[in-house]
Amino acid sequence: MAMTPSKSSSTTAQTAASDNNNISRTKDASYQTNRKKSWSQAMATYLDRRALIMLFLGFSAGIPILLIFSSLSLWLREAGIDRSTVTMFSWAALGYSFKFIWAPLIDAIPLPVLSRMLGRRRSWLLVAQGLIITAILLMANINPADQLTNDNTLVWMAMAAVLLGFSSATQDIVIDAYRIELADTQMQSVLSATYNAGYRLGMIVAGAGALFLAESLGSVKDAYLYSAWQQTYWIMAAVMGVGVITTLVIHEPAINQQRQNRPASDYVRLVVVFLLSVLGFIGAYIGLGKVLPEVDGVLISFLLEAVTLVGSLAAALVVGTILVQFGVVKKSVAYATWVEPIMDFFVRYGKKALLLLLLIGLYRISDIVAGVISNVFYEDMGFSKTEIAAAVKTFGVVMVIVGGFVGGILSQRFRIMQAMMIGGILACLTNLMFVLLAMRGHDIVFMYLAVAFDNLASGLAGAVFIAFLSALTSIRFTAVQYAIFSSLMTLIPKVLGGYSGTIVDNMGYPWFFTFTTLIGLPILALIYLVDKHVMITQDDSNRG
Repeated sequence: MAMTPSKSSSTTAQTAASDNNNISRTKDASYQTNRKKSWSQAMATYLDRRALIMLFLGFSAGIPILLIFSSLSLWLREAGIDRSTVTMFSWAALGYSFKFIWAPLIDAIPLPVLSRMLGRRRSWLLVAQGLIITAILLMANINPADQLTNDNTLVWMAMAAVLLGFSSATQDIVIDAYRIELADTQMQSVLSATYNAGYRLGMIVAGAGALFLAESLGSVKDAYLYSAWQQTYWIMAAVMGVGVITTLVIHEPAINQQRQNRPASDYVRLVVVFLLSVLGFIGAYIGLGKVLPEVDGVLISFLLEAVTLVGSLAAALVVGTILVQFGVVKKSVAYATWVEPIMDFFVRYGKKALLLLLLIGLYRISDIVAGVISNVFYEDMGFSKTEIAAAVKTFGVVMVIVGGFVGGILSQRFRIMQAMMIGGILACLTNLMFVLLAMRGHDIVFMYLAVAFDNLASGLAGAVFIAFLSALTSIRFTAVQYAIFSSLMTLIPKVLGGYSGTIVDNMGYPWFFTFTTLIGLPILALIYLVDKHVMITQDDSNRG
């Protein structure tokens, strides 16, 4: 039932927090029971039909991300776009970092006609996948080299890339919710593992596959051919058909939580408030961009960009609040949709919630910032697209999967914060391998060595981090809170990553990768503080 903010809502939230602790203990007990299965029983669970479903949905989710990042970066670079502009296109994927804003809408609002035909989750999945295909086709039909004669070319490409990022993030929200509702707690680790395997396979297709295709169709570094990249993106759009077919043949999960049936007008009003708030964000972003001065320093530019983002978010919040106060949407509906899931987290952790949010937002900063410019770095070192595809997009992805399995073992063998510390140390120190590679230049053996260590560390850190986020998530608001956490973990790294090209232009590659190592070191102190003041205290409380 929807709640209005009051003393009673605070009491309810505290009661819910207590219930969550009880549920967590039940989850832990069932998990321990599950771990006592024999090896053959544990392996047999991967043959479950639901595991196969998540394999294909993971493949669908893995296709779009590299079409925004590395594959698009190489396309733009070959088309003659300067390095600093190329890396700024990574901001098109900021939809992944803001998906928590519209995740409650997807969780609450049924789609007309489609929801009755397919169900709530499958209908949203189909719409998201249709938008992904549309965005890829739009990008395919834009030649970035036309920027020399048409100043709007890169603007249109950026808009198509933003649409791809938004629709892909929406697909992720729905798949996460679908996975959670598809099976009980004991099955979730299996579903997550097969989803991750499918996701990495999708990344291989959109990464290595796209590079192989573009080069085989005739586009190379010093001989750019637009039609090669156009046909490559057409093929990637067709590959998304795997996700569409999966959505049409799977079943809608039995939703274990009661959903309040609201009048259609409530849903429409929620969407209106959301869209007007987005317009407020865009208006503030453009306005602040014109008001704030342009500077050359990388650090100052980053800080000004952070001010612009925070100011724009504040403007969106103000617009939304005003609209609610004027009755555009009922206060109880707005509170239940956007505020209650957030309040639950702060009620459970109190002041310590800020420390947790800081760790979530910064834990992956070292490898994400370095990863934004990785393909451009390899090409600048003289490696061909075929060499990059084989080493990074195929061998590297396999090493990430292996690292994920190692991270899963560490998460079971050690306390989660100890595993987080191991992952944090490895994630930042492996960047030193790229300092050495930058000094050695075109050395294929050392490239494979650097890729092996870097991707093992990335997979390990990612696996233990997902376990950490899952431990923080409330059972009552799983989809929304997980969207918040996963959005926050990439926001700051992606914003800073957009300046990686500018940093390299000013400092060179050896100093850039030294920088990405150093920014990872303070995270180790954060892990220690969270372990000491939050996790150990929580463990002691649960034992009591």
